[in-house]
Amino acid sequence: MKQTVLVTGGASGLGAAVAGAVAAHDGTPVVLDVRPPHADHDHVVADLRDRPGTEKAVAEAAERHGGLDAVVTCAGTDACGRLDEVDADAWEDVIRVNLLGTAAVVRAAMPHLLRSRGRVVTVASTLGLRALSDASAYCASKFGIVGFSRALAVETQGRIGVTMLVPGGMQTAFFDGRPEEYRPGADAHLNHPDDVARAVLFALQQPAGCEVRELVVTPSVEPSWP
Repeated sequence: MKQTVLVTGGASGLGAAVAGAVAAHDGTPVVLDVRPPHADHDHVVADLRDRPGTEKAVAEAAERHGGLDAVVTCAGTDACGRLDEVDADAWEDVIRVNLLGTAAVVRAAMPHLLRSRGRVVTVASTLGLRALSDASAYCASKFGIVGFSRALAVETQGRIGVTMLVPGGMQTAFFDGRPEEYRPGADAHLNHPDDVARAVLFALQQPAGCEVRELVVTPSVEPSWP
C-alpha cells in the first residue's frame, strides 16, 4: 500500500499499532501525537485540544510528504466518574480531544484527501453505541464520533472514503492510572491492538469505489457489545 497515512495518537496503543501496520505494508505512517513515537516514524507533535496547533501540524505533515492518502484518528482520552464528581475541565477535555480533535484533523486534511481521493478511518467505541454510568464524557464524545462519521460519509460520498471503527476493549495503556473500579478485571479478555490494526488496514486497502463503512471489532466476550 503506497499510501501516506496520518495517524493521530500514533505514539501508543492502537495508534502505534496502526502506524506499525502501515509501515509493515510499505506505507508511510506520519504520527500526530502530544509526544514522539518510540518507533522510527515521521511525526509532528501537537495537542488536539489546540485547534490552530492541530491544523498547523496537519499542514506540516502534508507538506513534508506531498499530500495525504489517509487519516486514522486513534487519539483519545477519558475522565471516569459521575458527572457531578468529574472536574469540569477534565470532562470537557475528553470532548475536545476525542470529538473536536477528530473533526479538526479531518477538516484540515480534507483538501489533501480530496486530491488523492483518500480515506478517513475514525475511531469510535462500543461506548459510542451503548451508554454506561460514570462514563458520560467518553460516551458523549464517542456517540458524537458515530454521528460525525456517518454524516461525513454522506457528504463526501464518491469523493473520499469514510470508515468508522467501533473497537471494544484493548490491551493498551488507556486504562493506566485509573481508580481500580474503572480498570478491566484481571480476568478480562481484551483484544491486542495489533489485531484491531489489521482491521484498519483492511479498510485502507479497499479498491477505489469500494468502502467498508463501519467495522465492529471486539473480543468475543466483550461485555459492552451488543
